[in-house]
Amino acid sequence: MHRPAYALLVGVAATMGVLALTASFALDRPLVDPEGFLGPAWLRLPLLVLGAFLLDLLPRALWGSRFKPALMPDIARERIRTHWDRERITLVVLGLVSFYITYVCYRNLKSFLPFIMGEDKYDRELHLVDRALMFGHEPATILHTIFGTGVSAHFLSTIYLWFLPLVPLALAAWLVWSRNITFGYWFATSQCLAWSIGTASYYALPTLGPGFQYSYLYTDLAPTGSTALMEALSYGRDGVLRRGLEGSVQSVAGFASLHVAITLLVALMVQYTLQNRILHIVFWANFAITVVATLYFGWHYIADDLAGVVIALFSFWLGGLASGQKFDRHGLASHPTSTTSQVPVDAD
Repeated sequence: MHRPAYALLVGVAATMGVLALTASFALDRPLVDPEGFLGPAWLRLPLLVLGAFLLDLLPRALWGSRFKPALMPDIARERIRTHWDRERITLVVLGLVSFYITYVCYRNLKSFLPFIMGEDKYDRELHLVDRALMFGHEPATILHTIFGTGVSAHFLSTIYLWFLPLVPLALAAWLVWSRNITFGYWFATSQCLAWSIGTASYYALPTLGPGFQYSYLYTDLAPTGSTALMEALSYGRDGVLRRGLEGSVQSVAGFASLHVAITLLVALMVQYTLQNRILHIVFWANFAITVVATLYFGWHYIADDLAGVVIALFSFWLGGLASGQKFDRHGLASHPTSTTSQVPVDAD
């Protein structure tokens, strides 16, 4: 007996869509397609896949033909025939559409948070937990003392902001180049799960984050892209809540950290689906530095980061099961049980 690997992927996107539409009607606020890397989500994701498609074909055709134009069309057609089959196209379309719906709904539900939950926040409680875990000290102050507030701030900001292009680039890479179709479904499903569970966590424990609530702790930091982004988000939140700006979203919510969740999820996917030690090191380092950056700049409390880890692990595991992965060695390794979108219900 088999089931489609995309069942959970489509189900998560549909659920997020229903929740966002319901909230939009209830609040009488329109849904917004937020801008981001390369423009709005509806444009940047297809552009990335088109770019990946061309990157897949052009170098291959140039190299295989030894730069002889007459040979290039046959090489390109052969690649399309063997790689861009019906299964690959289905994966790309379903993955893109499902992620687009999930992400846009995530941004809108995040924006609706203060209108639904009110102004009650739990920053004080999580701040006290931070101080207790650090034996009465501020995590940010400790990190500023260890790393300094100048050059290190610029380095950490660069890694933190790398997250913005990483999300669509990683999704496009697994959809287009995953050597096994189910790996693409695994990553897309896990991403949608992480964004949707993260949305639920915002409502379960509303916070702003220490950088917004306790901004005096971060005044010594050198101006960076990260601090500029925080100022822009604060201004945007004020515009939506106080000045009634239309066509904008408020994007401030602390618990849980989806920067941590998504960078961990990418590191896990690299570890489990790619056999390249250098890439393993790069993406695990990216995850570790991102964790430090969230605390260093005050984007998150320690509890936010821990919750992000839990979200990533759960999404990775459930996405793997849904896409037909069999976990081995007590979950430390895995292997696919299918090479198509049809996976066994009970994988041995």
